[in-house]
Amino acid sequence: MSSDIRRRLIEIGIADDADIDLGHAALILAAADRPGVPLEPYHRHLESIAAEVCEYVGQGENEANSETDLDLRIEALVQVIVRRYGYGGGEDVFDDLDAANLMRVIDNRTGLPVAIGILFIVTARALGWDISGLDFPGRFLVRLEAGGARKILDPFAGGAEIKARDMRDMFKAIAGNHVELRPEHYRDMGNRDILLRLQGNIKIRLLREERFDDALETLEVMLLFAPHKPELWRETGLLHAHFDHIKDAVRALEEYLRRCGHDEDRYNTSTLLQELRAQLN
Repeated sequence: MSSDIRRRLIEIGIADDADIDLGHAALILAAADRPGVPLEPYHRHLESIAAEVCEYVGQGENEANSETDLDLRIEALVQVIVRRYGYGGGEDVFDDLDAANLMRVIDNRTGLPVAIGILFIVTARALGWDISGLDFPGRFLVRLEAGGARKILDPFAGGAEIKARDMRDMFKAIAGNHVELRPEHYRDMGNRDILLRLQGNIKIRLLREERFDDALETLEVMLLFAPHKPELWRETGLLHAHFDHIKDAVRALEEYLRRCGHDEDRYNTSTLLQELRAQLN
């Protein structure tokens, strides 16, 4: 990772969540894995998508905040992002690390649900529309609002509208029929949490493949833009311990304990930390 990309990620880490430019931040994360590839063509692509959506709904640049009909907004997003540019995904993307890299997603026109969702969010926000990502288990969804109406969309399924019954069925398919869907299962996500979900997909796949060194690198990138997340410090410390990086493990686990409050993993982590400190003596 270049020093410039590292600096930009640290800047994201200290920024207020509302001040994070989601599209720009996702491209910076993508650039961390593609050194030397310029960001400008990808920024221009995102701007072109927004301009075409704006044209589709008949808004001029000075009218981007007007109350365009909700259904027309949805139609415009789907028409441009899905139909004109061909963005989407299939089951094979879940095993493809490139599907979480926004540069690769733009190159290949395919990506994970959260990556395609970012395209919807970035485009809608560029026009001043009210849109948010939803932290739904197993599938990243978005909620678009206009004129007092709101609809939930599945960007991965071509922007299809998701009704309450659909969400309940999707949730039970993951959690089991005995578990009921509750509001916390589809809460609004902040920009930083969306980025964490994007990178978290990479981390999980690397861990499943037992590529622990690469998973550790991914966690350290996540800590640059989300240093306040205690669980990231714990996971980083555990992987350092796996590699016998004792000093780094101790530092990370100490940071976890400093930030975690009364987390249920606190006792086990404290015990491990004592064992690691003993190895330094």
